[in-house]
Amino acid sequence: MIQFHPSRSKALEQLQSFVENHLGLYARDRNFDFGPEKRTNTSCLSPYVTHGILSENEIIKQSLKQYSFSKIEKFIQEVLWRTYWKGWLERRPSVWTDFINDLKYLKVDYESDKNLKAAVNGNTDIECFNDWVHELKDTGYLHNHTRMWFSSIWIFTLELPWQLGAEFFMRYLKDGDPASNTLSWRWTAGVQTKGKNYVAQKWNIKKFTNGRYEKVKLNENAVPIVSDKDYVQIDPELVNADYHDQKTLVIFDNQLSFETSDFNDTKFKKILIMKNNNLTRSIELDENLMNFKNDLLVDQENRLKDHYDVEVKDISFLNNLDTTDMVALYPGVGENLDFLNQNQIQIPYLFRSLDQMTNKYCNKGFFNFKNFIPKIISQIDA
Repeated sequence: MIQFHPSRSKALEQLQSFVENHLGLYARDRNFDFGPEKRTNTSCLSPYVTHGILSENEIIKQSLKQYSFSKIEKFIQEVLWRTYWKGWLERRPSVWTDFINDLKYLKVDYESDKNLKAAVNGNTDIECFNDWVHELKDTGYLHNHTRMWFSSIWIFTLELPWQLGAEFFMRYLKDGDPASNTLSWRWTAGVQTKGKNYVAQKWNIKKFTNGRYEKVKLNENAVPIVSDKDYVQIDPELVNADYHDQKTLVIFDNQLSFETSDFNDTKFKKILIMKNNNLTRSIELDENLMNFKNDLLVDQENRLKDHYDVEVKDISFLNNLDTTDMVALYPGVGENLDFLNQNQIQIPYLFRSLDQMTNKYCNKGFFNFKNFIPKIISQIDA
């Protein structure tokens, strides 16, 4: 059973092992879900990318040391999908706000719904779906192809709202982030690319689970969910605030490798690492996931404490502080930014150079974005 060790050292070991031993066959084997005991056909690095333990830059550079771009183009595309989704959501932040608001009334409407209870407990009449529910809860992870099947079954066969499915994933996924998770569920439903939904097929599940699931009863003729919501795209200003060594730096749980960041040359006066617990979140996280996050925070603290005055604090600690002499690594659209905005906490932001560079390419679909990947890589290497 796959395990994610909450440390940067283990993340680096996993990256090296995957690149050296399995990356060469990624394009051929990546769509197969061989089960939770056999995950070598995918990198399983996403929990570390979500939390900033590993950066996309590091993964791409390490991979290109071993293989040419043409050989591993598909893997690099997958690494940058998360960057793209993040940029897309930054340009349309109301998508996240509407998702969180939708949950408030949907959870009331479906509080006693039998289909929902059966789904979240893995007690439906669909064997593969039940197995995936238990795997998600046990490991905090699902294969990407399986996530597509799962979300399609949830929406079109079990006829449950995509928003509740997205919340269910966020509760357990160790790599769950607002952009990738929310937008992927919207894509399956047919509201991300209007009129185009993803419908799981039993032949596809049988083939790519290596025959583990043969008799799956699904709604294979589902039509896209209809939404009348249109989102105005903004052009965010990702301009770094003034920063220097007399500032206090605030770090959130999506950028937990400060020593490899764009700002690691600055000897900040103090570093505060923010813990966002379930009292300050809209989506309550599973205990195992919360423990994983907290261990990553401590791991970052331990890596910095010999060089900085550093502390881990609950995010609510910011309510009591004068933030005049603070800057923060930008948390991105999501729970951390929501807390700051809702509590009118104003801290100037520092942005990753990768996000500054790629955001302008996130204005359209991914097929447009991927045309710029060679240019993005050339600037990463610069």
